[in-house]
Amino acid sequence: MMELYDDERIDNLLADASIKIIQSPSVFSFSLDAVLLANFTNVPVKRGAILDLCTGNGAIPLLLSKRTNATITGVEIQERIVGMARRNVAMNDLTCQINLIHGDLKEMGAVLGHSGFDVVTCNPPYFRTPSAREQNHNDYLTIARHEVLCTLEDVVQACKLHAKPGGKVAMVHRPGRLVDIITLFRKYRLEPKRLRFVYPRDGKEANMLLIEAARDGKADLKILPPLYIYQADGSYSKEAEEIIYG
Repeated sequence: MMELYDDERIDNLLADASIKIIQSPSVFSFSLDAVLLANFTNVPVKRGAILDLCTGNGAIPLLLSKRTNATITGVEIQERIVGMARRNVAMNDLTCQINLIHGDLKEMGAVLGHSGFDVVTCNPPYFRTPSAREQNHNDYLTIARHEVLCTLEDVVQACKLHAKPGGKVAMVHRPGRLVDIITLFRKYRLEPKRLRFVYPRDGKEANMLLIEAARDGKADLKILPPLYIYQADGSYSKEAEEIIYG
């Protein structure tokens, strides 16, 4: 029986219950963002190396393990949360495929070297660092959501450092940061290749974006069809349902 702490619980990561995941509402729970990024990312099927930065409780590596036999490395700075991720990997018998590192993505060059990964994924903190009075009293959630311990530029720089020449970098973020993302991608020689906006439903503004770039790639950006999560009646759209439930 997997040991649980405080308010942790074990949930199904996928509808078929083939992957279990430990979560905590007061520490870390995966969101739709992780599911969409794992589905959006192009991954090698049989071999290769994938790096997931800001891995949290390991949701993206767990999801990617269903799509690839490549080795997957996750990096997470919060010790309590990387502990959850390691238990998740062990609980799903994936220790031979997934390795979790407790550390700062800004310092991974010394640990992982340079240009070693075919694919780098990241679900980074979305929001610029707020003033102290605006920050969440829960440090775990503040660090996960706000650029307290790493900025968007730190993330992009790390993605470029670890992606092989020609390798892919995939990220989920908010539309309001699109200009910043593309500017930083090009600063670090990551050429945007695919971009998809995610909408709550038809008629609403996009509230999420998925973007993939190629290190040292040529300019050729494709804008993919929009992804709508809900239909007018509040049920999932057909595509969202397929992504979420398989």
